[in-house]
Amino acid sequence: MHPDIQGFFDPATSTVSYVVYAAGQAECAIIDPVLDYDAAAGRISTVSADNIAAFVHAKGLKVQWLLETHAHADHVSASAYLKRTLGGQIGIGAAITQVQGVFRDIYNLEPEFKTDGSQFDRLFEADAVFQIGRLNVRALHVPGHTPADMAYQVEHDNLFVGDTLFMPDVGTARCDFPGGDARQLYLSIKRLLAFPGSTRLFMCHDYPPAGREASWETTVDEQRASNIHVNDRIDLAGFVDMRTARDATLGVPALLIPAIQVNIRAGNLPPADESGLHSLKIPLNRF
Repeated sequence: MHPDIQGFFDPATSTVSYVVYAAGQAECAIIDPVLDYDAAAGRISTVSADNIAAFVHAKGLKVQWLLETHAHADHVSASAYLKRTLGGQIGIGAAITQVQGVFRDIYNLEPEFKTDGSQFDRLFEADAVFQIGRLNVRALHVPGHTPADMAYQVEHDNLFVGDTLFMPDVGTARCDFPGGDARQLYLSIKRLLAFPGSTRLFMCHDYPPAGREASWETTVDEQRASNIHVNDRIDLAGFVDMRTARDATLGVPALLIPAIQVNIRAGNLPPADESGLHSLKIPLNRF
């Protein structure tokens, strides 16, 4: 069965969210949806997520899954909001528990915060198989950017790669977050690039160079031939040296502090205080 794939690009965070479905079936999955966050005002809104919801309604679809490729540091997840709005189960890689443990301590989260992944409906072990309606999906564990990164293989020739890869002229994701590892990322990428050359790869982000419009679909052959960080001519040692040096020059992602606190809760806000106010913490001098 061939999936239909609709991408939604959020220019504020350079994130691509997807609706994945197939003709003749109602069930769909939403991958990596985004909440709008105004950092200056500390205000969350749902314009981007509502655009996805409008598409789902217009197509007469029923949300079966809300899939996260990892706990993002560059946007706030809309999975919990869309679950309340449209239904569906929120899924993420089982190694999210490692990420929760690290950031519970960094943010000194409330004692009730659990690090067992129970905020999510489904924790995918490596190579877990599931369905979107009649579409077959396999969850691939591709650590490196974080310990919990997953890619989702839909049918045989469609891979939603999260932050393992960017478009060929942009390269690869950083590995300097807690638990990140450049060697692991290289091995994860090589696993993805071992798929047949015509396999379609769908990015989670695009940061286009000047003169190019945002895009988010490429192929294994294109990545192997021309990815500026990890093409067939670059070996493990060269990649690790490049990635380590490059990461040392990068600033903190603009939304890391709010995003992680929400995303390790499956997109839910921290518990409200006695007045009903939800608040985020800012750990000083930590990042």
